Amino acid sequence: MRMPLRLLAVLFCCLWTGLAQAQIAQEILQSNSALVEKASRTSIGPVIDALAASGDPSAAVILGAWAEKGLGLRKSDGRFVLIAAQGDAYALRDLQGNDLGSAPRSDITELRPNAGVRGLIATALVQFNLSDPDRAKRAAALDSIATDPAEAGLAPLRASIPAETDPVLLAQKQRLERLLTLRFDPDSAARVAAIESFGADLGLDLRGALNPLLATRRVALAAGEAPQGNIAQRLIPGKTIAEAEAYALLQDAGLAPARLTLEAQRAALLANVENGAVGGIPVAELNTQAARDRAYTALETAGNVPVATTEDEVATALAQHQFLEIYQEADPAVTTAAKAALSAISQQVGLMQTADLALDGLSLASIYFLAAIGLAITFGVMGVINMAHGEFITIGAYTGFVVQQWVPNYTASIVVALPLAFAVTFALGVAMERLVIRHLYKRPLETLLATFGISIALQQILKNVFGTQARPLTSPAWLDGAWVLNDVVSISYIRIAIFGLALLFLGFFLWLMKRTRLGLEVRAVTQNPTMAASMGINPDRINMLTFGIGSGIAGIAGVAIGLFAKVTSELGTDYIVQSFMTVVVGGVGNIWGALAGATMIGGLQKAIEWLNPSNTLAAQTYMILFIILFIQVRPRGIIALKGRAAGD
Repeated sequence: MRMPLRLLAVLFCCLWTGLAQAQIAQEILQSNSALVEKASRTSIGPVIDALAASGDPSAAVILGAWAEKGLGLRKSDGRFVLIAAQGDAYALRDLQGNDLGSAPRSDITELRPNAGVRGLIATALVQFNLSDPDRAKRAAALDSIATDPAEAGLAPLRASIPAETDPVLLAQKQRLERLLTLRFDPDSAARVAAIESFGADLGLDLRGALNPLLATRRVALAAGEAPQGNIAQRLIPGKTIAEAEAYALLQDAGLAPARLTLEAQRAALLANVENGAVGGIPVAELNTQAARDRAYTALETAGNVPVATTEDEVATALAQHQFLEIYQEADPAVTTAAKAALSAISQQVGLMQTADLALDGLSLASIYFLAAIGLAITFGVMGVINMAHGEFITIGAYTGFVVQQWVPNYTASIVVALPLAFAVTFALGVAMERLVIRHLYKRPLETLLATFGISIALQQILKNVFGTQARPLTSPAWLDGAWVLNDVVSISYIRIAIFGLALLFLGFFLWLMKRTRLGLEVRAVTQNPTMAASMGINPDRINMLTFGIGSGIAGIAGVAIGLFAKVTSELGTDYIVQSFMTVVVGGVGNIWGALAGATMIGGLQKAIEWLNPSNTLAAQTYMILFIILFIQVRPRGIIALKGRAAGD
């Protein structure tokens, strides 16, 4: 079958076009041979840009080879070739990849681009990598554009979107395309539409793209001169702009001479005293600044001193000029849309910051609740001020550390450490109650002193056993990182786990107190120990178990706290004060009171730290002062308990 002449012509044109494009890269390199051979960052940029925009299918290969020292110049004919080391010679290919045999090293000048040139090449390669079959290269190209956004990246990014098959990268490309559009697209309507498409998106990348659109510069103009550009606002010296800054603008614009300093004025006046006068003004009358300014002005008129602006002339100069703040962005529609978008984002950020602060307060409250729940039990039921409660927290944390030395799996070690820490601190609590506390009932001051001494002794023992350096208590991998809702609100998984643990112990304690015989007996002893004893309940046994349970819960709290805090012998001292405040504020001996107190203390501390973030010690001081005032109003706490613990 004979091929039609028209089809032959089309095929010939296509072949000719392909061959022509295949020669473009070679021609660009050959015509800039000197620049390529001695490439530097300051001079080679146009050559690299020309290669990238040439449409030559081999441009990406050439640029990649150049960056990897795989491009050479053949001395025999001055042609650029692709090279690969082959013993004492080079294997050669032309720029289209065709084999050219080999050549001795002496005939090849290997191009070795420096770091600056390689950076320019990497930037130029981005547009090719956006459509590369390798997903990793496409992702790296997106990261490169996002890190250094430029107008040149918009067209290739748009061209790569229709062919993108990965849904994650497609979403990233579409978002980045809108970010580049709002900054670099020549169409004003397209830029405004891109800005409005984000709504109240809280992404940092969006705010980073919008803020440059509202960047301004300050200018000074003559009073009647028509301003040029997109005006942000008119500035009033002394109100919206400092007078010194306004006058500096006049100087920079060449609209006013240098400002006269008092030292220079004094020196000039002293140098021009003639016959007891300066500029026609007697020296005796130069006792005011206005008189000295008049004298200097007279000297200026006579040409005896350099022209400079005196204080009385500054106000006149400022009044005779206008001062403007002008957007760097020339399009008013774009700046209006950007301002509206940032305003909406600012409101949303404020709400999200409030939510983030509330989450932080709730997280801290759960930690304080875990640390205080054991103290609430012992203090509420027994009326014992246990200053060693913090050391039980520390012992629980060290128990977790010891377990991890024997159980390398971090998840399994935590599962083992929690009940073991309870058992260890429960036993220590029972021993402490049997040996010391039971002999000091109804003697609160002596109990406080005794437990304080035990606290110091336990700290020293822990230092002797574990040393003074912080010991790591490593959390499992699934607790790493944070739950990120957006660029403003996030909370670490460890804090979430501690919050869940606090809820678990709240449920356990309620079950223990409401559904078990031990709980019934504890409540009976709490309300009226004499009546409970008459009903066959042994208050002494209940006190022992109660103190042991409170100490055991402190040990579990220590494991939880040790996952994010440094484990040292002083760990417990960081939480003992807050634990007592939680119990006192919430209501002595009441689990709901402890929960309310922890929520109040945690939220209050985070709020004060937010108001005064640079001084956490001051924040704690303010919190303590607030609590002192609070207990003056409610001395029995938020939820008062009736019974022995409440002083009834």
